[in-house]
Amino acid sequence: MTCTAYGCQVTSSSASSAPPGADAQPGRGDGERARLTRSAVVDRAMQLADAAGLDALTIRKLTQELGVTPMALYWHFRSKDELLEGLAERVWSEIDIDVDHAAPWPDQLRGMLESLLQVLRAHPAAPALLLHSEKQNEYFLRATETTLDVLRNAGFDPLYASEIARSTLWTGIALVMGEAGITSLDADDRTEMQRMKQVVFATLPTVRYPRLVECAAPMTACDDPDFHYQLGVDVFIAGVQALAAKVRG
Repeated sequence: MTCTAYGCQVTSSSASSAPPGADAQPGRGDGERARLTRSAVVDRAMQLADAAGLDALTIRKLTQELGVTPMALYWHFRSKDELLEGLAERVWSEIDIDVDHAAPWPDQLRGMLESLLQVLRAHPAAPALLLHSEKQNEYFLRATETTLDVLRNAGFDPLYASEIARSTLWTGIALVMGEAGITSLDADDRTEMQRMKQVVFATLPTVRYPRLVECAAPMTACDDPDFHYQLGVDVFIAGVQALAAKVRG
């Protein structure tokens, strides 16, 4: 969904990609390789990253969770960097790029952005993965191709289409990272923090900050994330539509 290199190349899990000497491991390593798939590794790694963050995801922790030796894991990912690229690939693969070509182009673009948001919201680790991933993968390329095709068919030239495609990705990431109350606080702590922030705004000098005092409650609200995302998508799509009219005019 952007021409910047987000994504990763798929790392082969065949013997040719194994670290030196791996084929000389004893029977336990062979058995682990037979039952441990790349998909299973990514599944568990994503669960750990979503629960505790990317920094907490280590090869050691992952092997403990999977109940295997590090050597079994290295047949699929030889470093944490390769593992993170595999997770980024998984995120891209979950984005629905099956647009309805009979629908108006704004609806097609909206569908892409809403699918991106759905995936990013489902995986707390996903925004950081897409921000820091440096390699390309097939799913990234397909999402980018589809987005550019929607925009080119809408009448944007390659320069505008590329910039808008990048902005689509950044808008999705920004909306997720900017969601109020997204921190890992429990409900009571979250309510108390919201109350304290509201008091700060509400008690500002009205003469100097009349709008902040007026908007103290909604400025600190974090109870309706759906409104946050819907408004964000609406504003973005409306902006692209206005730009389309300007470019054509």
